[in-house]
Amino acid sequence: MSVRVGAARVRALLLALVTFFVVAGTATGCAGGDERPRVVVTTNILGDVTREIVGDEADISVLMKPNADPHSFGLSAVQAAELENADLVVYNGLGLEENVLRHVESARASGVATFAAGEAADPLTFHMGEEGGPDDEAGEPDPHFWTDPDRVRKAAGQIADQVVEHVDGVNEKAVRDNAEHYDGQLADLTTWMEKSFADIPQNRRGLVTNHHVFGYLADRFGFRVIGAVIPSGTTLASPSSSDLRSLTQAMEKANVRTVFADSSQPTRLAEVLRQEMGGDVNVVSLYSESLTEKGEGAGTYLEMMRANTSAMAEGLTGD
Repeated sequence: MSVRVGAARVRALLLALVTFFVVAGTATGCAGGDERPRVVVTTNILGDVTREIVGDEADISVLMKPNADPHSFGLSAVQAAELENADLVVYNGLGLEENVLRHVESARASGVATFAAGEAADPLTFHMGEEGGPDDEAGEPDPHFWTDPDRVRKAAGQIADQVVEHVDGVNEKAVRDNAEHYDGQLADLTTWMEKSFADIPQNRRGLVTNHHVFGYLADRFGFRVIGAVIPSGTTLASPSSSDLRSLTQAMEKANVRTVFADSSQPTRLAEVLRQEMGGDVNVVSLYSESLTEKGEGAGTYLEMMRANTSAMAEGLTGD
């Protein structure tokens, strides 16, 4: 009797174990089948634009943290692996993400769909300003296309196309609806910027920045690029004493006394220029290369552009 009872208990235990593993395997299979598609974006500005378009249709992973410099930020091993496992990688291109492009190229070589938003937005070449600039950048593509909201509109529409084409499982209508709504917001931004800049007289439409970052905005809204403290399209360069002297002379000639310095970079170089010109220089902080944390002034692309426009209009018209 005891043997039969023991055998029954063993059979019951085996049945329970088999049932457990079958259920666990089924659950694992379901979890794998329900994995959400993933879009990886290199910069936080493009990350915000992509989120507006994708909405809840896929997970968005943004590699560049708030307040970072796109020219110098790098990736961890985990982030590099994210690129390899993405359904789509959206990046700026045109040489912007200097420490990340090799990882993007590696992901592309492994079969991941990639999209260079800057290359699709009618890129301009660098205009070094009235004080000149380094010969090795003359004629090179300028990656800072996001300072022109019309070019962002074009890139946003193509991001939507890329998502629909390469990211399986998304609802195309939802993506298209999101893109249409965001396109309207970008169009409104352009109109508002035009009105905000309208009262700036022509003799005050000269831009001096920390480095050459506002060429697209100047081209779109009718400004002149006088020069930059760092006479380069990247923050990784350094100015020489002759560079500062050339810029000082160009500013004196154009009667420009305002320097716009990127909020994610120290303003030390702009302060040096202030000393060069006898202290009569107004240094205005802008969010030109990176978004901030939410609630810190430039948590979204739209918020960043509105804050910059207001600061520029006030900086160029103030006494």
